[in-house]
Amino acid sequence: MSAFDLPWLVADIGGTNARFGLVTSLGARPSNVAVLHGADYATLPEAVSAYLAGHAGGVRPGAACLALAGPVDGDRYRLTNSAWAGSVRDLNIPYTRLLNDFEALAVSLPHLDGDDLVSLGGPPPRLGVKAVLGPGTGLGVGGLVPGEHGWTPIPGEGGHATVPVVEPREIEVVRALQSQGMPHVVAEHLLSGPGLVHLHRALALVNGVNAPALTASDIVARVDDSLCAETVDVFCAMLGTFAGNVALTLGARGGVYLAGGVLPRIVERVRTSCFRTRFENNPDMPAYLADIGTVLIVADQPGMTGAAAWLSQRARRELVG
Repeated sequence: MSAFDLPWLVADIGGTNARFGLVTSLGARPSNVAVLHGADYATLPEAVSAYLAGHAGGVRPGAACLALAGPVDGDRYRLTNSAWAGSVRDLNIPYTRLLNDFEALAVSLPHLDGDDLVSLGGPPPRLGVKAVLGPGTGLGVGGLVPGEHGWTPIPGEGGHATVPVVEPREIEVVRALQSQGMPHVVAEHLLSGPGLVHLHRALALVNGVNAPALTASDIVARVDDSLCAETVDVFCAMLGTFAGNVALTLGARGGVYLAGGVLPRIVERVRTSCFRTRFENNPDMPAYLADIGTVLIVADQPGMTGAAAWLSQRARRELVG
């Protein structure tokens, strides 16, 4: 078996779940998709072996592209919110490439349309630099730049930028968290699944009320609970400011795309929140931001779509070259 022999293995690996699929023809979207719980496996190679044996008929892929939630350095990886770390050489696949998970999401953007996306305000996305960000187990950020020979993804760790506070209430939230042993509050501490839990606890402190410890799923589900509702409202507002900051930083005139595991559960609440108002609310560049579309990705497994697109692009170059 040689590099780029089909099928190919693609994956989108986060701090909680590892999603795997196979690409069986050039340009195809992944099939044989399975989601494995990361905590059930001590290492990434163990999870890959379990997927190939249990969900892919024991095939031997000729190439793989793995998108991981954390920084990558050549063949080495370390997940930010998981103990998995090592080298993809341990997978023994002829050609393997690592991408940051939001780098893969960025590559997927030109391949998403129609029912894959829900508008969150502004004009439809267009040609130009694009940004993608999203709250899940962590807060990922990436970009996509058009060029003469196609699109170039930009990985980053923007979720670890300092938290975007604007309103007095948000400043009080940060101070409450600092008083609880979190001296430097970054965006991911509030704009993620675990961040919802932090935000709920901090708002209880600010409001001077006792509140039960809830999971992120509990918080978004309890629409009639005033503290949970306030938590989601503040979450959406701060996310709008953060998304606007990312758009300005990257010059993302081609659109800002939101992804991650949290937002698809609360689509209508995001749309009716002040997310878009806060996105545009910049004292110096409101018109610039008003001209940038914001959309939510609701497609299944877009990270794997990006990994598959990346492999297809490289394979075509190899075949032409």
